[in-house]
Amino acid sequence: MAPLPPGIRFLVSFNRDQWYRALTFSLTFLLYTSFHLSRKPISIVKSELHKNCSSVGDTWSSAGTPSSLTPPPRDHCSWKPFDKSNYKQLLGAMDYSFLCAYAVGMYLSGIIGERLPIRLYLSVGMLFSGLFTCLFGLGYFYNIHNLGFYIFVQVANGLVQTTGWPSVVTCIGNWFGKGRRGLIMGLWNSHTSVGNILGSLIAGYWVSSNWGLSFMVPGLIIAAMGLVCFLFLVEHPNDLKRMSSPSSPGKEWSAANGQSDFHPQYKDGKTQSYDTELLLPRDSVRVQVQPVVVVKSQEPGAISFMGALNIPGVVEFSLCLLFAKLVSYTFLFWLPLYMTKAAHLDAKRAGDLSTLFDVGGIIGGVLAGVVSDKLGMRATTCAVMLLLAAPTLYGFSMISEFGMGPTIGMLLVCGGLVNGPYALITTAVSADLGTHKSLKGNARALSTVTAIIDGTGSVGAALGPLLAGLLSPGGWDQVFYMLMASDFIALLLLLRLVTKELSCSQPRPITAVQLKEH
Repeated sequence: MAPLPPGIRFLVSFNRDQWYRALTFSLTFLLYTSFHLSRKPISIVKSELHKNCSSVGDTWSSAGTPSSLTPPPRDHCSWKPFDKSNYKQLLGAMDYSFLCAYAVGMYLSGIIGERLPIRLYLSVGMLFSGLFTCLFGLGYFYNIHNLGFYIFVQVANGLVQTTGWPSVVTCIGNWFGKGRRGLIMGLWNSHTSVGNILGSLIAGYWVSSNWGLSFMVPGLIIAAMGLVCFLFLVEHPNDLKRMSSPSSPGKEWSAANGQSDFHPQYKDGKTQSYDTELLLPRDSVRVQVQPVVVVKSQEPGAISFMGALNIPGVVEFSLCLLFAKLVSYTFLFWLPLYMTKAAHLDAKRAGDLSTLFDVGGIIGGVLAGVVSDKLGMRATTCAVMLLLAAPTLYGFSMISEFGMGPTIGMLLVCGGLVNGPYALITTAVSADLGTHKSLKGNARALSTVTAIIDGTGSVGAALGPLLAGLLSPGGWDQVFYMLMASDFIALLLLLRLVTKELSCSQPRPITAVQLKEH
């Protein structure tokens, strides 16, 4: 008999649980990639909504709204209503409408997500996200120039996109324990940067010829991933146990939120749990036993909002994320436009080059996870990266004076230092706090804790692009000063936790009492 090929031997070396972990890791990665893929087009299209019209002539004025889907003539310059001198404030207000709705909705999303099946909740949210992303693109085809329309679409999209983050973090937290959590979630959180990169490339492909497709294509992608989520997502390992449970008279199994409620107590004081049954080979000899007692385990209830705030570290990390996410989302929404103005690049090239910031973000997120796992110091790792980010931002503000080589290097370094703390707090830190020992095993609290931390961070994400729109008319230097100040404030908010981590790591002197005990 021929030996099995090495590849097959490698595949069969993994058990069923490991395969489902890999499926959950990959699927949630792709799901949240599509969320960020659908958010990125607005930053790419901004430079197309308002162009430098000096070489084109006066901006055009529309005589009416056509009923057909014929795109407007290509000789038009800026897109009304963003053709006015206050276009930066209008674009900033559009960002703010999305992010403010996202921040408000996030606080509710975690609480709702604990009480509904995650798979259905996430699938519906992705379908509606696809709908509203496509609606923004239809504004191009139907020649819509009403600011209220675009604001409404952004607000609605911001609300439905809050279904994503608490859901995927809860799923990944259910499947992966605390071992090497920083590394695993650092790798997993690269979906943020991968989604930004893909969104930039897709939007950049059509931005100069047909910016409506820059929204339509990502909208269809996230809607399609919503269907994939509905078909394949397993939100908790116990759901598989319930599915495989053998049904027999006298033994019933029910589940609430993936937890088994009944465990049979057998004779002789021995309990055979369902986990033990799964380990038995199917062809083994079975001994029929008669259950005599049924003990019901109490399912922990959903944690309250104030109960989640009382978990040590939640308030500090939430406020730190507010300022860290302010910096990250300012880059997310304004970097391509800044590069078109400062580095004098066209919209497509600026969009493509801005993806290097997200490549640096992937490296920074993984590095932060690995270092925090090795040292066991989440807050200290974030603080060091925030401290290094501030001078890097100052160097980045002089990008117009650099050549292409230094610009690429600055994009990578700045992306790593800006997104590293943001990635670590929203993933490994949130999962750590959501499974804190004070919760006594209540895994259902993870969704609420994640929503509180990311919801507070989203307040900063809403303020950053708005402040950038208000400050940029006075010069981009003011925007970078605001970003550097935000990084320093985020650092200050972590000082108490950093001090606690460093003090715990110091070797303690042996007391006389300890010597006597030995």
